Amino acid sequence: MAHQPLHLPATDRPLRDPSRPAQDGPFALSDARDGPPEGERWSAWDHATHGPEPRPDWVVTDLGAVESDLGVLKTGKEADVHLVRRWVPGTDHECLLAAKRYRSSEHRLFHRDAGYLEGRRVRKSREMRAMQRRTDFGRQMIAGQWAIAEFNALAELWSRGLPVPYPVQLDETELLMEVVAEEGAAAPRLVQLRPDADLLADLFEQLRTTLLDLAETGWTHGDLSPYNVLVRDDELVIIDWPQIIDIVGNPQGFELLERDVRTMCAWFERRGLGVDVETLFGDCAALAAGG
Repeated sequence: MAHQPLHLPATDRPLRDPSRPAQDGPFALSDARDGPPEGERWSAWDHATHGPEPRPDWVVTDLGAVESDLGVLKTGKEADVHLVRRWVPGTDHECLLAAKRYRSSEHRLFHRDAGYLEGRRVRKSREMRAMQRRTDFGRQMIAGQWAIAEFNALAELWSRGLPVPYPVQLDETELLMEVVAEEGAAAPRLVQLRPDADLLADLFEQLRTTLLDLAETGWTHGDLSPYNVLVRDDELVIIDWPQIIDIVGNPQGFELLERDVRTMCAWFERRGLGVDVETLFGDCAALAAGG
């Protein structure tokens, strides 16, 4: 995805203190007059699928919360990411969210589907045939699968302690998640950095540990590169997980695992760090295969 710098905007009230827990709602829907303020929408929290618990205390869950779209953060072939402000009128409950919106079938380009969908199944054979033939219905099914796959991946990985954004909720093909930011701006992508030797070595160790932990679960990212690894406060955060791969279940699983490892190691080597690519891939492959 093409990246645009994020400058967190000023609002008409201060952002809520993240040390204060969110509460389920002094401002109920019935308290509203005729609807949310102009240009905003009700939060879909009451009918969306929620992220894992324990939930971070910065997440606003009030039933009377409204949301404002503050603009596009990133654009891509499958989805756009918007910055969304969620707040509760009359209170200081407020947070910023990244809204990843997968495109509808007529606007979305399925350039990566064939290999990544290997090993995924749906219950109804009619739906599977439609997906394979790329009918309009099938393309819509695929769009929904991408959103569900990314939400489920983030929920599982976050629960396991891996460095991913917290997934707040999923509502059809819109995924709301944590904004990865520091000091009021978007955390930089790894590809943008020129770290000193000590930080470079530390970042690689973080990457190595993450790849091994991920492989032990049987998964690999599937499209990992320095463009979808963010660095917040000198710590890696990996984003863009819709194509997460079951290494054993996907016929191309080990090939995609190797590509993830080699792509990331190549960046560190270009920055001057000596890394053992073959050993890292071998260790990951062994863990994925069960030892």
